[in-house]
This record gives sequence, C-alpha cells and structure tokens, in this order.
Amino acid sequence: MPQKGADIFDQIKKLKKVFPEAVVDGCVDFDRLKELLGSANESTEEKYGVFWVGKNEAGSLYGKSSSGKALSYQEELSSDPGNTKNLFIEGDNLDALKLLRSEYAGRVRCIYIDPPYNTGNSFVYNDSFAMTAKESGEAESSLGDLGERYTINRDSQNRFHARWLSMMYPRLMLARDLLEESGVIFISIDDGEQASLKLMCDELFGARNFLAQIVWERAFSPVNLKKHFSVSHDYILCYAKNKELAVCRGLPRNKAANSRYSNPDHDERGPWTSGDLSVGPAVESKVYEITTPGGRKVLPPSGYCWRLDKETFEQYVKENRIWFGKDGNNVPRIKRFLSEVKKGITPMTIWKHEEVGHSQDATKGLKKLFDGKAYFEYPKPVELVKRCIRLYAEEDSIVLDFFAGSGTTAQAVMELNAEDGGSRQFILVQLPERVNKRSIAYRDGYRTICDIARERIRRSAEAIRKECPGARFDGGFRAYKVK
Repeated sequence: MPQKGADIFDQIKKLKKVFPEAVVDGCVDFDRLKELLGSANESTEEKYGVFWVGKNEAGSLYGKSSSGKALSYQEELSSDPGNTKNLFIEGDNLDALKLLRSEYAGRVRCIYIDPPYNTGNSFVYNDSFAMTAKESGEAESSLGDLGERYTINRDSQNRFHARWLSMMYPRLMLARDLLEESGVIFISIDDGEQASLKLMCDELFGARNFLAQIVWERAFSPVNLKKHFSVSHDYILCYAKNKELAVCRGLPRNKAANSRYSNPDHDERGPWTSGDLSVGPAVESKVYEITTPGGRKVLPPSGYCWRLDKETFEQYVKENRIWFGKDGNNVPRIKRFLSEVKKGITPMTIWKHEEVGHSQDATKGLKKLFDGKAYFEYPKPVELVKRCIRLYAEEDSIVLDFFAGSGTTAQAVMELNAEDGGSRQFILVQLPERVNKRSIAYRDGYRTICDIARERIRRSAEAIRKECPGARFDGGFRAYKVK
C-alpha cells in the first residue's frame, strides 16, 4: 500500500494545478485557499505581497459561475466566417474568459494585453466589488490604527488603486487557466501600477516564472512642460506559466547581425567571427603558455585564464577553431561559425523605438488605415506586439488579447502569418465601450470601440493583401457577443 504521505503529496500536486497560488513551497496556504473559494474574512496576519481592501471579493469572482451567460454568434458582424478560426468577442472579458475556458483551457500559447492604465479617471469595468468612498473608508478602518498588514495605500489613495487591482485580479487568474503549460503572458503597464502588478503576477504565476520586465521606449523627444521628468517609457511584464517549459524563439537574425561574420581564411564551414579566449577570474588549471604559429609566447592577462583547458585548446587548434590573425602572431581567439549559432538572437530588455515603434508611429499607422482620421490616441505599435508574439508563439499557436482596444493584436497576428506562412489564430475580447458622441469616430458611424476594432481588422487584412500579393493568411473572424 502506498504511504499516507505519498497520497497527501499527490493531492497537493492536484490542488496546485487548480489553485497554484494556494500552494507555497509544497505546503497548502489554507487562508489563501479560503480567499479563492470566497469564504475568508479579512485576515490581520502580516504577509508579504500585494493587499488591498476588496481583494477577497475580487478573488471570489474567479470561482463564480457565468451561468446564464453565453457566446452569441453574430454573423452580420463577422468577416469571412466560413474560412476563419479567428474570434472577436464583444463583452465583459471576465465573462468572456470564463466562457472560453471550457474550450480553450490550456491551449493558448501567447497572451498580450494592454489593460486600461490607472489614471484615476472614470472606470469602465464596474464589477461587483466596486466600493463607494464611504464603504472603502469603513473597510479600511477595520484594519486597525497601526495597519496590521501591508497594504498598497491607505485611506483615499487605497480606493484609487483598489478598484484597478480588483479588476485585474480575477481576469489574470482566468488568463493563467487558458495558457498552455509552455505559454507566456505579456502585460503592458506604466509606472502607476507597475509595482503592484508585478507583485500580483508573482503571486498568480509564481515569482519563479517571471521572465522579464521590458522597458519600451514609447517616446523619443522630451516634453519640456513637465515639471520634473518627461516620461519616455512604458513597461511590459512577461511571465511564463511554467518557465521550465517556455521556449524563447529569439529575434530574427538581421543583416547587421550577420555582417559581423566573414571568412578570411576560406574555412569550409563558412562565415565566422572570433571571440575572446580569455576569461576571469583565473582558474589555475587554465593558465598556461600558448605558442602562436609565428613563434610568439602568449599568457592570459593578469587575473584571467583561458576559457579552454590545454587539452581542449590543442584539439581546437587541430580543428582550425582558433584564430591567430592573418600573420599567425595575434593573441588567439575562438572561431564562432554562423552556421553553428542559434537561429534567433536573444532579446534584450530595453526595446528601442527604432526597433518596435513608438506611440506616434502607432497613431500614424492607424490613421493611415482609416483614411487619415485619428480614432485612437494611444494605440500600441504593431511591431511591438509582433515582437512579443514572435518570441514565444509557434507558427500555429493561439494568441489571446482580452483588452483588445483598436485590434492591434489581430493585425500583428495577420502580418506575421503573411510573412512566414504561419497559421496563428487570434482571439480578441473587447468591452463595448461607448464612443464619445463628439468624436470623429462617432460622426463616421462608429458607436463602440468594438465597431472600430472589427473594421480595423477588415482594413488591415485588405492592406496586407495589397502589400503582400499572394500571401496566404487568415484575414477573417467570427464575431460573438456575451449575452
């Protein structure tokens, strides 16, 4: 008979699959589990993490059923519905994600979202946890005068952050359920909520699954009217569902990267570049004298050693993998062949506007699609989203964006498919937020953000067909509404 301890261990493993944030270092956090099940009262126990008034209620929304809700197909809003796998869903993403879970749980490879930044202005996601100033103040007073646990903000500032955090919390829990085990999520954010969002993601996805905090240069010229600093960046938080299984495909090698390789000695293995043979700190067994073909005696610099032990170095010399310069008297270097390097370049965490575009680029690109009319003020550049998708999605992966906005992610997916012949599928979710009646978009007949996004997808598909004649890609979508 198996031991009782083994049975418990197996049960904890099963629990972790459903509620990973309730299992810490192999042990069950029962208070956290109660919170997730919606049956916990406010705890006064001090803990490290991100806490706010209303967190328990927000977490309980994850487990609440969306019974009575369904995805209603809208044929009249669809585009080429008989030949597409893409989905565009209009409705609250909390309900939409729950409805998608039944079919897409564990199937989404890449998620990119650009949630509404917390500016303190009107909030369009009015979930049931929203509190009045009086309610929030009463809840805060129950924590005690000394603040018996860590909170994001106290008093009125708490409401400023709490509503945004409570909106994001259950949605990110659902997003985690939809990700493949090797899946990755990218979240655009600014300084306003970056710190608290980072802690929230550490909790939900596990700090061990943090991949990067990318800095995107969204502006390239200073705003001199600013009193202290002119902010020129946003962040993109990147987490894996399981870091051990996530595979970074890297960035495509470009001409600049390949131009560093040449073949001055006509090596049959093709172009190569050379790398430093010395490395620090010094390891005694790798400090030895090398005699160059020209007769020069060479030692590694003081405090350094050679990267290779003597036996391996001599083998490299036999294989013509050591370069002594054209005259054979230079300090030896290791030959690294272009044919042997990995296909993709490892991305850095600072993404310059020259590489992925900036806010003005994005605005201009969207205006071009809509005959010079500016319907959105701050869309994300297509190249920015393409880079996120390219890094971790395979050519047949499902890509999800549940804060779809103007539909940038759909255009990014279609362009990538047109470029490499892939069959990536996009799923977009967008709240039917009303268009301002005084806006150009309203005068042009658009009543909601969804109306603009669907039209953007249609126009983007047509533009790609014109720019890439003969390219095969899925440019349609099936439209649904949450009802």
